[in-house]
This record gives sequence, structure tokens and C-alpha cells, in this order.
Amino acid sequence: MLRNLNLKQVVASAILCCLSCISLAAEAPAAAAPAPAPAAAPAPAFPDLLARVRAERTAIQAISKEREARFRSAMEDQRKLNADAQQRRNAAEARTNRLDGEFAANEKRIDELNALLTVNQGNLGELFGVTRQIAADALGQLSSSLNNVQLANGLGAGAENRLEFMRRMSAASELPNILDLERMWLELMTEMKMDSEVARFTTPVLQNDGITSNPTEVVRIGSFMAYGNNEYLVYLPSEESLSQLTRQPAEAELMQSVRDVLGNTSGSGYMPAIVDPARGALLSMYVERPDFIERIEEGEKVNYVIVGVGFLGVFAALFQYVYLIVAKVNVAAQVKKMSSPSNGNALGRLLLSVQGTEKDSPEVVELRISEAVLREIPKLERFQSFLRLAVSAGPLLGLIGTVIGMIITFESITASGSSDPKLMAQGIGAAMIATVLGLGIAIPLLFLNAGLVSLSKSVIHVLEEESTSLLAKRLQQH
Repeated sequence: MLRNLNLKQVVASAILCCLSCISLAAEAPAAAAPAPAPAAAPAPAFPDLLARVRAERTAIQAISKEREARFRSAMEDQRKLNADAQQRRNAAEARTNRLDGEFAANEKRIDELNALLTVNQGNLGELFGVTRQIAADALGQLSSSLNNVQLANGLGAGAENRLEFMRRMSAASELPNILDLERMWLELMTEMKMDSEVARFTTPVLQNDGITSNPTEVVRIGSFMAYGNNEYLVYLPSEESLSQLTRQPAEAELMQSVRDVLGNTSGSGYMPAIVDPARGALLSMYVERPDFIERIEEGEKVNYVIVGVGFLGVFAALFQYVYLIVAKVNVAAQVKKMSSPSNGNALGRLLLSVQGTEKDSPEVVELRISEAVLREIPKLERFQSFLRLAVSAGPLLGLIGTVIGMIITFESITASGSSDPKLMAQGIGAAMIATVLGLGIAIPLLFLNAGLVSLSKSVIHVLEEESTSLLAKRLQQH
């Protein structure tokens, strides 16, 4: 091997010498080209060339050793990195195998514990379902209870109120602990106890504007009714606060009940009070009922026509009643004083019409008497035709209002595309109101007209009777 290495070095040296000679030969003519020079100097000696070759060989060997050392260092670094990566991979594989074993063991343990939990729970699973159902039912009941207002006054900041507690219990995903069960029982018992109490306390009450809240002394009758500031109050579940009714009942009996309850400062004894068993729902519906004027306004213009005809008929009937009663009294008084007729009553005018006719024939007297009676009859039968017309027209006008109401109903159905009772209620209400108004004026006017006919006939009968008596006397005289 050393022989081969020396041979390679000799060949390399020879090649380097040849290259050096060629380069010297090429440089010599280029340098001599500008001007002729003296005779060329003798060629350098071979030992100098050999020295240069050896120097270059030594430099090349140093570079080769330095590169070889660098390569060996890099290779050693890569070998160490490879060994570290291999070690980490082996450690990761070992950890993976260990975790797989632990996971399988934990899964098996979980299955065993779940089976043991199922066995140990026994009837507790049924208890859990019953607890959630009771909490959901209690939440629906307590949400509309006005007892929440009084309980909220004594609740500390950040504390869980009973509605939040019942909501959490109804949505629980695990069996509640004994403390939660005890609190649920306590909340139900508290509600039962407060339902049987009448309490007086001060709390903010929301005004009708929906923004302002004023502290008000409130009297609570169970969870059914609340009074404050001489008014009925209603509980708003969304605000968890008491609020004024948009409109208070107008009946004196209801308001007197409020004043009696609020005025009982002793807080003892028994006293009558009006309560709402539906916890304010019936009272809210009661105060929202429209009055007579509002019911008329809910209908169309035909309602005003019906009411106008009714008022005219009633006014005319009352006026004629007064006239007939006065006329009947005056005629009865005139019957007792036939010798002194008066112009202030129908019979007196009838008697005056035949005075001075002693020389006239009975036929002329009869005509004068008939003329006087006919003159009095229109006054006695006044407004009866109009009342009969109003009696007949009232139901017809109500029928017109009914048709208009049904048209409104059909329009709401067409516009909404559904038969929602809330949308149909306005039109049906307008139809029914018009029908009621039409019958409401026809029936009373029918009775009023019957009374007028009876009164007028009684007066006319007296006139006819007396006129016949006068005519009979004149016939006897002739």
C-alpha cells in the first residue's frame, strides 16, 4: 500500500512539474513581445521545481487532513443525534405501552365501579327522577307566586334564590345531595306556610310607566292578592316585582275591600277581602274588560247610529210619558168639574168646542165634537210611529253591524292565512256588539211604546166617552 501511495505521489509531482514548465514557456514569449531583449537567462534548476512541488503537496495534505477532521466531527455529531433520537423513541414507546396498560386498567375499573354504583343506588335512581319532576313542577308554581317579592327582600347579595335553586334542581344531571333535598322540602313548606298568611311589608312597586319604582307599603294575602296605596297590585314574573294594574276596577265593592284591608292597622281579627284564586290572572282579565263606551268604539260607525236611534227613542218616549201622565191627570180632574171646562186639558177643550151650539142641529154638534177629538188624538199618539220604526230598525241595524264584523273577521283570516282565534276575536266581537246593541234598543223601546199606547188609549177612551155623553144630551134636548 505504501508503494502504491508513493507511486501516486510521484505521478502527481511529475504532472505538477509539466504544468509549471508549460506556464513558464507561455509567459516567456508574452513578456518578450514588446521589444527585443538580450539573450534568455538559463532555465531554473530542477531542485527548485521539486521544492515547489513538495511545498504544494504539503499544503494539499494539510487541507485534506483539516477537511477529513471536519467530516469526522460532523459524522460524530450525527451519530450522537441519532443515538439520542433512538433513545427518545424507545422511551416514548415504553411510556405509550405503560399508558395503554393504565388506560385499559382504568376502563375496567370504571366499568366495575359503574356496576357497583348501579347496584348500590337501588331506588335512588327513581328518587332522582321524582326529584327532578317535583323541582320542575315547583318551579312553574313558584314562578308566578308573589311571595317571591317578600322573600327577595331578606335575601343576601349573591345568594341563590329559590327560583334559581329549583331551576338548577330540575336540570340536574346527577343525584342531588342531602342538603339540596332538605332545601327543596324547606322551600315547598315555606310556600305552603306563606299561602296561609296575611303579611304587611314595604317593597318597590313598578309604576304604570314601566320604569319608575316607588317604595310602597304592601299587604299580601297569601300568594293570591296584593294591595298597596289603595290599589290592587299584580306580580310580574319577568321582573320579579309587584306592579300597578294598568286600570283599577271601577266597582265600589272591590275598592272598598282594598280600603278595608289597608286600613286594618291592628293586624288581627277577621275581615272580608276579595282574592283571586288564579293568583292575579282573573283580576287582570277583569280589569281589561272594556266598558260600555269602549265596546261601542270597538265596533264600526253603525254602532253610533244604533245608539243614536236608541237615545232618540228613549228621549221621545220619556217626553211623551210625561205629557200623557199630565194629560190623564188633568182630564180626570176635568171629569169631576164638567160644568167649568178649562182650556188646559183635552176634555176641557172638547167641552169648550161645543159651547154656544145650543141652536145647532145634533149633526153639527157631532161634527164639532169629532173635530175636537181628532184635534187631540195626534198629540196623544205622538212619537208612537217613530218608536215602532225604531223597534223594527234596531235589529236590522244590528244585522248590518254583524255583517261588517264578519267582513273584518274574513279579512283578518285572509291577511294572516290562518284561523287564529286572537285575530278573529276583534271582528267577531264587533259583530256581536252590534247585534246586542240592536236588540238592546229594540226591546226597551218595544215596552216603552206599549206603555205609551196604553196611556194614550186610556185618555182617548175618556174623550170618546164624554163626547158620546155630550152628543146624547143634545139629542135629548132636541
